[in-house]
Amino acid sequence: MCRFLLELPSLLAMVSCSLEAQKRLAADITRVLSLYGFIADAYIIEFFTDNLWGSLPPSWQAALADLRPPQLATLLLENSHAREEEARYSSVWPLSLLAFKASADTLAFPRRPSGWAGKSKEAGRPEEFRDNQCQSSRLPPLFRKHVKPKKQHEIRRLGQGHLSRFLAFGLGLSVTAIEGDPRLVAQAAKFDQELVQALRKEGAKRGGQVPNGISLKGPRHVAGWVDPGAPWTEFWQLLQHPEVEECGPAVDGGSLGTAGVDPGGEDLPGSPERGAGSAPACHTLRGRQLLLTGLHACGDLSVALLRHFARCPQVAGITSVACCYMKLTTAEAPVPPGPGPPPCPAEPGYPLSAWVSALPGHRLSYKAREGACHALEDYAQRLKGQSAALRTHCFRAALETVIRAADPAKKRLGVQTIAKAHQLTFGEYARLGLERVGLDPHAARLEPGPLQELLAQEGKVVAFFSLALLLAPLVETLLLLDRMIFLQEEGFHCQLLPLFDPAFSPRNLVLVAAKTPLGSALSDVAAED
Repeated sequence: MCRFLLELPSLLAMVSCSLEAQKRLAADITRVLSLYGFIADAYIIEFFTDNLWGSLPPSWQAALADLRPPQLATLLLENSHAREEEARYSSVWPLSLLAFKASADTLAFPRRPSGWAGKSKEAGRPEEFRDNQCQSSRLPPLFRKHVKPKKQHEIRRLGQGHLSRFLAFGLGLSVTAIEGDPRLVAQAAKFDQELVQALRKEGAKRGGQVPNGISLKGPRHVAGWVDPGAPWTEFWQLLQHPEVEECGPAVDGGSLGTAGVDPGGEDLPGSPERGAGSAPACHTLRGRQLLLTGLHACGDLSVALLRHFARCPQVAGITSVACCYMKLTTAEAPVPPGPGPPPCPAEPGYPLSAWVSALPGHRLSYKAREGACHALEDYAQRLKGQSAALRTHCFRAALETVIRAADPAKKRLGVQTIAKAHQLTFGEYARLGLERVGLDPHAARLEPGPLQELLAQEGKVVAFFSLALLLAPLVETLLLLDRMIFLQEEGFHCQLLPLFDPAFSPRNLVLVAAKTPLGSALSDVAAED
């Protein structure tokens, strides 16, 4: 299973503590959130309508009101003080605010591997993009086509991205890709064929030999849904679909995101279609053990894969990178947004473990879970650069006051993204925003005086949003702790790895689990780096 963990650094910081320590950590986080969860629950668009600034302790207001964006980045969102002028406190911070920051920093899982300092360059690009911001120097050119830089980075680190294609052609594994959208299935098959043609051209230049270690056998693609509410037997039947019987044991994809299955075992004899020196690891699907893997599997799909791992005897291991936590089902919201069959309400996506389910204050609101998907590192860079885009939140919060003045029943309406909003005047922004929510801009009250008073509070809006972002890793840690504890309650072994550069791929924590001890396997992969 660990063939997925490509180039795992030997100094990788693995989140590996005892089950009891994980339980204590989960309990500590719920206690912190019981005190300050109102910040994570707040919608920044309601900054003015709900007086969010007034919800903070007066001593916090005094400490944060006049901080410049670079100071917010250095003093609040980061642990290291990059420049002396940014690290200077303009006032004495209250102990409660210092304790809030210390708790958020200490209780959250580390988001950077050990020894990662200095590897992330300007604009948040990892070292592999130093020479070309769009092309990873560590990924073969044939596997960069149709793949965005972020996915290239993930492919190199985890063997994923355009998962099925890289695993089949790049590693020589037998792969089945499951995707809910038939159009994407057709597109994937088209990309596969393009890669086959490119490989054959390259082989012709080499006297009929394809590049070393590359296979000409691509993945099989199946249109189907991985239903989070269905038993593992239905998932297994999906893998036995007639279209994929000849395929080996790898599966990637799902209705809400991507997931994968990879073999864990014996080498097969070399194939004449493979380059010299390659040795594919492959099993037939029936009667063999599988590895599930999901890169940014959305909402309940990540949870469904964990349950399939726990309950399906044929699944030996799993690697999981989650995303879209706000789409998780809960007891309070058993049906998530989006297409697909409704999940089984008896098994919500959160909480998953018996321990977290019993903790007082374990509930996480939709907004708190949505906030956990935000990129803290990216926002810190905007603060440091004093980006003009920082004013967008203030614009939207001010627009909310205009919308509610025009129609009090209209609250938290989704305003479609307004391109380059930070380059507009507020009047221009407001007119576009009002049109998007079905209101007449000419009938709305856009009084310059009161609106300018609101816009003058941009610094406070940015400061409040920074406080909410500081809690985001804490919420994500609780969600992932819940999954780790669940796996151990079921008797399995698991580790959490900060595998990607968080400034480039914010959902970078990879949950690895197996039905046998993990330590030696991960050590072997680290030694190969």
